[in-house]
Amino acid sequence: MADKTDTPAADAEEKQPKSVRVVLLALMIAMMLAMLDNMIIGTAMPTIVGELGGLEHLSWVVTAYTLATAASTPLWGKLGDMYGRKGTFLSSIVIFLIGSALSGMAQNMGELIGFRAVQGLGAGGLMVGVMAIIGDLIPPRERGKYQGMMAGVMALAMIGGPLVGGTITDNWGWRWAFYINLPLGVVALIAVTAVLHLPKKRSKARIDYLGAALLTVGITAIVLVTTWGGTEYAWSSARIMELIGIGVAALVGFVFWQTRAAEPVVPLHIFRSLNFTLMSVIGFITGFVMFGATLFLPLYQQSVQGASATNSGLLLLPMLGAMLVTSMVAGRVTTNTGKYKVFPVLGSALMIVGLYLLSTMDTGTSRLTSGVFMAVVGLGMGCLMQITMLVAQNSVEMKDMGVASSSTTLFRTLGSSFGVAIMGALFNNRVQDVMSERAGALGSKVTEQSAQLDAKSLEKLPVLVREAYQHAVSAGTHSAFLLGAVVAVVALVAAVFVREVPLKGAGPKQDGEPGTPAAQPPMVEAV
Repeated sequence: MADKTDTPAADAEEKQPKSVRVVLLALMIAMMLAMLDNMIIGTAMPTIVGELGGLEHLSWVVTAYTLATAASTPLWGKLGDMYGRKGTFLSSIVIFLIGSALSGMAQNMGELIGFRAVQGLGAGGLMVGVMAIIGDLIPPRERGKYQGMMAGVMALAMIGGPLVGGTITDNWGWRWAFYINLPLGVVALIAVTAVLHLPKKRSKARIDYLGAALLTVGITAIVLVTTWGGTEYAWSSARIMELIGIGVAALVGFVFWQTRAAEPVVPLHIFRSLNFTLMSVIGFITGFVMFGATLFLPLYQQSVQGASATNSGLLLLPMLGAMLVTSMVAGRVTTNTGKYKVFPVLGSALMIVGLYLLSTMDTGTSRLTSGVFMAVVGLGMGCLMQITMLVAQNSVEMKDMGVASSSTTLFRTLGSSFGVAIMGALFNNRVQDVMSERAGALGSKVTEQSAQLDAKSLEKLPVLVREAYQHAVSAGTHSAFLLGAVVAVVALVAAVFVREVPLKGAGPKQDGEPGTPAAQPPMVEAV
């Protein structure tokens, strides 16, 4: 292969269009595997419990996957920086596929939980690997072109996941909800192995095992607090307090150790970049809002507007469609102009407005009106989802691309955990209060086990209780989305302070602009 280090990005991309597209297709398949999995499994869970039993451990099927994904994300990023992106990414795919195959063969709930943890361990490397490899292959100035592709995969996973999960479970059985990953994963493996050629690395530094252990303990404690708080245990319970103490102590110890480690898992110098720190904050808030919205919007539309639970993914189409279109427009504008600050500011403002509008929904809100409100939120998210990763990667050196990608992904993941937990706690408490006010003791009894009732359960309730529950859900969503709007203000404040640092790499030349080649990342080779 000819040396590409002195070749401008535009020329390199022109010479390798076919192989770049093949690699990007493989990366998108891997990204879809990671995002689609939980959506598919959620639909299959009732059937799984019916066959394997273990209803009391049901939540751990999701929690084990989430924990393993969150805890391993920073480690995958660092390993890619130290030992090479390609081998690390292929390893994560293999581990994910092994976990998928084992999960499909599970004979009891304990085995399924354990195998889901293996699957989550691989999933942690899938998202980071995709983002870091794209960061290696495509200069930031050109990366905006591909934002629509990534946003499209995300929208497809959220809309299609429940539908695919239901179809597979009904026709092939729940085990195929896991086995379906295998052929897709093999295609991604073959394509990446054959087409992607990145320089091999071999760091002489030792892996920071202590830092990795402290970070894993800290993240695990945080995720368990947000998962168990208000559900398995009261927020003020001794178990939750212990987890908070362990999490804080581990993370403080982690930060202290990172200043002394020879090869830190998360080098703290990346946070010296104002833009990187601000993107981490905005990413956290985006995760907080997005996953809270995707949880409560279908619940509201099913409980209050009478929508079918089977098509729950389609209910989010106005938000996801708007997000997809805006992401594509933002990417193109960024590529053509090199300007991006307007998008975090505009996106945060639209997100605040959209969330406030969602908080005004009540039992009389039409589907058209709620769809318009969702579209406003989607427009805001479309301005933020990929721009945060692009600016974060542009703020670090190539050698830190992996940890920058993993850190940004981790902050978004933690934001989603906090969003679901805090908005969920607020929602549940509000539902309980309104049910007690409107339906008395009967209302409290109906929701004492869970504030979330499915459509079939709702139909069986007396008219008085059903109407009370609809009002309660409206009140709960009001409180949850109002909180989301307040939290989104933090993202807007952060966006205002973003600096318009020129994006690295090629782009259309401006008048008088010299055609200086950018320092080039490795490109793929033609097959």
